[in-house]
This record gives sequence, structure tokens and C-alpha cells, in this order.
Amino acid sequence: MLQKSRCLRNLIPSSSFGSLRKISAFYASGAASSVQEALEPSPYSGSDDENGDIDWDNLGFGIKQTDYMYVTKSTCDGVFEQGQLSRFGNIELNPSAGVLNYGQGLFEGTKAFRREDGRLFLFRPDQNAIRMQFGADRMCMHSPSTDQFVDAVKQTALANRRWIPPPGKGSLYIRPLLIGSGPILGLAPALEYTFLVFASPVGNYFKEGLSSLNLYIEDEFHRATRGGAGGVKSISNYSPVLKALTRAKGRGFSDVIFLDSVYKKNLEEATSCNVFVVKGNLISTPPTYGNILPGVTRKTVIDIARDLGYQVEERTVPVEELLDGDEVFCTGTAVGVLPVGSITYKGKRVEYKTGSRLVSQDLYSTLVGLQSGLIEDKKGWLLEIE
Repeated sequence: MLQKSRCLRNLIPSSSFGSLRKISAFYASGAASSVQEALEPSPYSGSDDENGDIDWDNLGFGIKQTDYMYVTKSTCDGVFEQGQLSRFGNIELNPSAGVLNYGQGLFEGTKAFRREDGRLFLFRPDQNAIRMQFGADRMCMHSPSTDQFVDAVKQTALANRRWIPPPGKGSLYIRPLLIGSGPILGLAPALEYTFLVFASPVGNYFKEGLSSLNLYIEDEFHRATRGGAGGVKSISNYSPVLKALTRAKGRGFSDVIFLDSVYKKNLEEATSCNVFVVKGNLISTPPTYGNILPGVTRKTVIDIARDLGYQVEERTVPVEELLDGDEVFCTGTAVGVLPVGSITYKGKRVEYKTGSRLVSQDLYSTLVGLQSGLIEDKKGWLLEIE
């Protein structure tokens, strides 16, 4: 009865989800969740040399099954049990799980890199943890602490280290997931949450590789609206963009840029990345005031640009200013920093600077230099894993 009472109290949003919780300890439990019961725990025993017949030069951005994933679940009080590594495989969910019925789920994306000396690094995983906590608060979900999130990412990367590509060949993309796994019928927060982390080796996100992108400005569909959840990495934000994205790719474009849903004239973001406009020494990008995802790479690039002497403004960017820019580029964990070669809006195609000496190349080179160790990390962004 005591446990049931605690669970019922979690249905009161004002008391249970009003602020982000900071959990500093892991708690073990004798009862395994339905997800954990479906998995066979297995300790990591692989080596870097046992990577099969992977064509590192043609990875692309697709799922390649690795060896292990990390899984844990929350108690009714919102505390996540000590997680464990299990063989990568299917998970079991109740048909009435909150994630299946009401889309109560979040995901993150971060990467592990291999340097020339063989050392392995993560890039700012604490920022992904904080963003997941922010999103969980918005979606009325329990979330793991920053320490547990980072530890789970580290364990997943190390257990799958043989899948981390050689230097310059790609990275290990790590996908933390937080889902409402507890059964629920009436519309309410789930009583149990599962946090899992899996990984896949990846190359370039776009088929263009590191070449410039050709984007299309969408003026029929919208990605987000005021007061919605566009600013959190909710799973429910992504399938609605597929209609516009599929249509654009069918016309030969790389991706779609969305405008605001109120005035239909201000830049927001693409389907999977943030957008920047360059005019002289000024770099402009829309502010993340609820509609736009606060990208970790976006935040990093802004800091790098200011350190390099560029003026950066986070403000409303009208579509006319976007089309009048000297240069446009996109940022994201999956895409990195990529220049835009052209943007098409209402049948008019505008082309931008390409080739050498681009601002985006300056920023990209600095970012990759930090991640590869060619540039000293003075900000503590890199986390070495052993």
C-alpha cells in the first residue's frame, strides 16, 4: 500500500514535476523491470580489433547493431535504479505504456571519438543530460541525474569501443532514450520510466557528406508553435516533419527550413539542425525561446565564434535577412557544421558562398581540432573515457 500511495502522489504535477531533480546516488532494486527481464546481462569482453568487416569509408548515417546497451528504470518516487549493460536486443513494453499511447518520450544524441593515439573521448555529455532533464520537466517525466546520464553514456561507449571508427572515419553515435514504460490508460504521466542508451557507428548525416547543402523553405507545414514543446527533444516532434522532409527530398533538396507559425516569416530551424546566417563579421541565429531546440553543437559554435572574434547575435531573423546573407550554415550533433550552398523559397533559388575561406569552415576546423586534440581544450568540454 505504501508503494501504491507513493505512485499515486506522482500523478500530481505541481508537486512532483515542478522542478528538476538532482539525484547523486544510484539505488539497486531486487525487482527487475519488464524491460530488464527481457534482456540477458553480459559483461563487456571485446577488444578494439574485433570490429568485423566494417567499411569505415562508407559508413553513412544508419543503424548498425553494436554489442551492448545500457538499461535502467525509475521507481515510483522518481529515483533511477543502478543500471546495467545488456546485450543489444529488443525490449518488452506493455501495450498501455505511456510512450506508446501518449508519446511520452525523449531522446538525446552525442558522440564518442577516437584520436590518433587511440584515446577515446566524449564531447560535452553533461549538456545532453541537462537538456534531457529540462525536457523531462516539460513532459512530466522522471529523469536520471547528470552523473547517472554521463556514466551510462560512458559505459555504453566503452562496451562498444570496437565500433568506434578510426580517426577521421566517423564516430560512435550514442542515443540515450527516456520513455514512459509504465502502463497508463487515462491521460496522465506514466508511473514508471525506462532510461536506455544504445549506439551505432556513423559517418556523415547527409548524403552530400561535407559538401554544401541545398535547402527548401517550407511555408505550408510548421515544426512547432508558441507554447508547444518545440524546444525540447521530444520524440513527438520528429514524425510530424516527415511529410515536409519527404516532399523536399523528392524534389532534390537536402533538408527543410521551417518558419514561425505565427507570422510565417521568421527563421526557426531545419528538421535536424540549427541554422546560422553570416553577413560580414556578424553571425545571427534565432533564439531558443521555446520553439527551437537548444542544440549542444549550436551552443558550442556560438562560443567558438565569439572566441575567434566574430560578433554573434541570438535574435529574430526574418526570412528576407536569411536570403540576403553572405553565407548560411547548419549545426547539430549528427551534422556537425555544414555550409549551405543554396536556399529555395517560393520558387526563387538563392545561392551562397562556397569553397574555401568560409566562416563555417573556420568554425568546423576549430570544433574538429578540439575533438581530435589538435587544439587545446581550455573549457573542459572533452571527457576522456577509459
